[in-house]
Amino acid sequence: MKTTLYSVDPSTTVGEAISLMARNKIGSALIMEGGRLIGIFTERDTVRAISQSHDAPDHEISSWMTGDPKTVGPDLDVDEAMKMMLASGFRHLPVVERGEVVGMVSMRDLAAEQQ
Repeated sequence: MKTTLYSVDPSTTVGEAISLMARNKIGSALIMEGGRLIGIFTERDTVRAISQSHDAPDHEISSWMTGDPKTVGPDLDVDEAMKMMLASGFRHLPVVERGEVVGMVSMRDLAAEQQ
């Protein structure tokens, strides 16, 4: 699990979020409203946005994010997290403890853990 989190607010543009992700070499950004997780924006969302709208970089990220993302607790077993991600078809899971986002786990993190 990575504990350095990258987040934006719902009014951030797609272009700004993509820039944040590229600068930090990450595959997703959390969408936070105050201290509450309301969505996630991933590389796949980037592709979907750009392919469907030529001016998507100027749109607010709230138009393209995945709202109400699935989350896991910090004590979830690596195998269970991997199964969940494979079954649901996503590569990033926010880790939440007592209502607060405390980390992010990626498919890459889990694969490295299993070696």
